[in-house]
Amino acid sequence: MAVWIQAQQLQGDALHQMQSLYGQHFPIEVRHYLSQWLEGQLWDVIDLENPQEEFKAKRLLDSLIQELQNKAEHQVGEDGFLLKIKLGHYASQLKSTYDRCPLELVRCIKHILYTEQRLVREASNSSSPVGGMMDSMSQKYQQINQAFEELRLLTQDTENDLRKLQHNQEYFIIQYQESLRIQAQLTSLATLPPADRQLREPTLLSKRATVEAWLTREANTLQKYRLDLAEKHQKSLQLLRKQQTIILDDELIHWKRRQQLAGNGGPPEGGLDILQSWCEKLAETIWQNRQQIRRAEHLRQQLPIPGPIEELLNDLNSTITDIISALVTSTFIIEKQPPQVLKTQTKFAATVRLLVGGKLNVHMNPPQVKATIISEQQAKALLKNENTRNDSSGEILNNNCVMEYHQATGTLSANFRNMSLKRIKRSDRRGAESVTEEKFTILFESQFSVGGNELVFQVKTLSLPVVVIVHGSQDNNATATVLWDNAFAEPGRVPFIVPDKVLWPQLCEALNMKYKAEVQSNRGLSEENLVFLAQKAFSSSSINPDDYRGMTMTWSQFNRESLPGRNFTFWQWFDGVMELTKKHLKPHWNDGAILGFVNKQQAQDMLMSKPNGTFLLRFSDSEIGGITIAWVAENPNKPGERMVWNLMPYTTKDFSIRSLADRISDLNHLLFLYPDRPKDEVFSKYYTPPLSKAVDGYVKPQIKQVVPEADLIT
Repeated sequence: MAVWIQAQQLQGDALHQMQSLYGQHFPIEVRHYLSQWLEGQLWDVIDLENPQEEFKAKRLLDSLIQELQNKAEHQVGEDGFLLKIKLGHYASQLKSTYDRCPLELVRCIKHILYTEQRLVREASNSSSPVGGMMDSMSQKYQQINQAFEELRLLTQDTENDLRKLQHNQEYFIIQYQESLRIQAQLTSLATLPPADRQLREPTLLSKRATVEAWLTREANTLQKYRLDLAEKHQKSLQLLRKQQTIILDDELIHWKRRQQLAGNGGPPEGGLDILQSWCEKLAETIWQNRQQIRRAEHLRQQLPIPGPIEELLNDLNSTITDIISALVTSTFIIEKQPPQVLKTQTKFAATVRLLVGGKLNVHMNPPQVKATIISEQQAKALLKNENTRNDSSGEILNNNCVMEYHQATGTLSANFRNMSLKRIKRSDRRGAESVTEEKFTILFESQFSVGGNELVFQVKTLSLPVVVIVHGSQDNNATATVLWDNAFAEPGRVPFIVPDKVLWPQLCEALNMKYKAEVQSNRGLSEENLVFLAQKAFSSSSINPDDYRGMTMTWSQFNRESLPGRNFTFWQWFDGVMELTKKHLKPHWNDGAILGFVNKQQAQDMLMSKPNGTFLLRFSDSEIGGITIAWVAENPNKPGERMVWNLMPYTTKDFSIRSLADRISDLNHLLFLYPDRPKDEVFSKYYTPPLSKAVDGYVKPQIKQVVPEADLIT
């Protein structure tokens, strides 16, 4: 539920707190009329402490004003006239207030939204799954933002300590020079007459003793300052590691998993803007701490004081380099994956992105990215750091691309638009494995220099597994391999190991996700549909869903072994159903007009209890990508007896000639769609309009469907 809808339901003190957020600086009417737009913007992406982010803030301000003006223009009627004037006034007011300081607008709106979320969260005792999920997500984001604030304060603290240390050390060096000057004066006394020496020596000796005592004391103090600073840096680096682990090993991995499931038709993985903003904050904080540690090392070299500080600084420097190395190498990611079923000699695209590229100024020397196709074995060797130089399993044309920096979005990416796999080199296959079970991956690699070549990183990233085909007839089997891999790959697996068998409910989830995406429908597979599929998969007659919950299905059952009495596999049959529905039956499936997943015997049992002329549509058991019409009518050979008729299945070829709706219209003996809906009520909106009158003396022929046996039915 939108935050604003919930905020309006606040009561008592919480309502007063919410109302107090608004005023001339940001009118509550603007919040109300632009609530959806305001909550849809990525305010968190903008770093308020970075003046360079001002152009993003300015763009949001301009968009806000444009939205207000659009809203004003669409107001009609007497009340609408007043609102039109009011909203237009607010647009002008906001422009004049924030045009010179757009970051302040972002600060204001972020404060409003954060406070509203907090008030709603505190007031809500809802335990709904969606509410709980949103709540945990906002809590997680809040924790990440709080950790960044803690890191900012720690980094500021160490910066202040470092300046203080530098100031004290500079004063120490001055005093040390003073002690050398006193010593030189004492040495020069040897050339003076004894009387003069006796006169001046006590004073100089006293001054030297005082200075040396101060130097000894101050050296200990400096050493303590250095150790305290090193301990603070250790604390900062521990927090940095923890924050980086949350962002890279949790949030970024979750994004990659969503990207993988999106390949099966899952919801879109979502944008990378928030992740990039977090990674950039990490990069900035890491770099600041690294520079501080280097300055501390420089101070130590300027004034060596015996003690453990040298080893501590070496450890800190090594740790911070490891942290930044992990950040750079982990944030070189594939934003847009190459197609997972890859046909040779066919153009394809992919996009790789470095989430910290802009913040680390990598674009100042734009790196080049190279794409190579490698086998599963080569991918394993690569992850083990075994030497695989120049190894590839094929030739990709147009496989080099320079990374470009987009100023408006702050993204650094390489967009491969015109790659093509010219040839593929296959490995020896094992046992029953076919070419459509062999997995490859596209390796993207580059080299980045950071901090003016101060650090150089070799980076690599692997695409999701791809299956290479040379002909369209291999597509459905290749898709099965990809579906199984995307659905059941475990985090951190060795490339590209997947379980050989999975629980039936897990497979149902994957099939439902794929079906809805392919058919582009919100109507997925019902429990009854899934029971039908289980009966088919396991050659079972049970209609109890619980009987299948603990059953497992192997890869061989899924797409190696043919179904009993058929020459096709379970997946090939299911894929044929999806293809037919996607191309020709989508509106009827969405209308609920197609039962589809019903076997012949079930259809007979359902129809025999209904009046003559009742029919249903079910997917063919015997043919891939077929649908048949079953209906109940009199048996022409046995008066008084009824029977269920089944038409020969229709396929894509049939529907390219005449649509399903028109075929149903042609058959006059079909009266009611199961259970009792008049057929015209369901299908008439899809009928082809009657032909117009003859043109130029010609009469157009018309194709109509006839079922000879049906003519016998009275």
